[in-house]
Amino acid sequence: MERYDRHQRTNYALFIDLENCGGKVATLNDVIEKVKMRGEILLGKVYGYNESYSSLKEILLSNTFNVVPSLKWGYNQKNNLDIQLVIDALEVAYKNEEIDCFCIVSGDSDYTPLVGKLKSMGKYVLGISRSEVASKVFINACNEFIFLESVAVSAGRDRQKNMRRKEESLVEGNSEELNALIERIMRERSGEEMIYASELKKTLSRLMPDFDEKSFGFASFGKLLGMLATKYKTIETRYENNILMISLRQKEKTGGVLNKNNWQEAFLKILGEFKEDGFDRVNPSIVKAAVQSEYPDFDEKDLGFKRFSDIMKELEKDKKVKVEFDETHSMLLRII
Repeated sequence: MERYDRHQRTNYALFIDLENCGGKVATLNDVIEKVKMRGEILLGKVYGYNESYSSLKEILLSNTFNVVPSLKWGYNQKNNLDIQLVIDALEVAYKNEEIDCFCIVSGDSDYTPLVGKLKSMGKYVLGISRSEVASKVFINACNEFIFLESVAVSAGRDRQKNMRRKEESLVEGNSEELNALIERIMRERSGEEMIYASELKKTLSRLMPDFDEKSFGFASFGKLLGMLATKYKTIETRYENNILMISLRQKEKTGGVLNKNNWQEAFLKILGEFKEDGFDRVNPSIVKAAVQSEYPDFDEKDLGFKRFSDIMKELEKDKKVKVEFDETHSMLLRII
């Protein structure tokens, strides 16, 4: 199958299993941000809503999501909701020609036939799920799959834990927050060295409908980008055929190096961030990716370990994590 073209296929239907997503405002915001960086969300729907998720009302209403409530009846409620999601997704696929991309936030292998049908109809399918419940069958069926922990936790850079405060500060003209958001957008488009300033502004407008460069004191978007490039030195701007282009500036390596004396403190900090974001159990590969993001030169052998799993077992001895295995015998870490 041809690689997904972000420029030609950008209209999403987003279906979220709230139980899988965890029902936290910050996590739901992170998922929506991830999808909006790729395109327009023309339709959003969440399944399994009840009053325990009342904190999500504002974000669900402001993003015009439809809600399928969780009505307790017998033992098959979860299965009924799964079936409803499948029916809704297929109905959208058949009736709404404008939607060419589907994002399913769930790792249930029962959705694999749905993914196959959507792909056979020429739809692009993005899957997002917590690693502890993500089925390998579902992962492999999707055109693209992202672990929810990777969406919610951004190691190696400032992470915004209060999304409402972030949005308010952007409206007030907080250039540091804006620059951080632009960096996240650019990293999401890591396959492209440069993007058009007009595309960047369109993405910002999807994420912040009230975005206006004038609130930052600039008459044009290009002048605002020029200020950010000069002040924070994380993006670069240049003109090609009189068209403004944006790219991430190549970062120099900093002095962050793990050794036998400091590795445990660094690991506990990263594990603490996962737990703070609501992830009690994570796949070790995600932990390793977070460590490598913050410490690019990381190598377990430099710390005296043969394998990354040996580090996890060392942390288990110190009662920092508990090593568990799922039904497929894949290792999971329960963060204590």
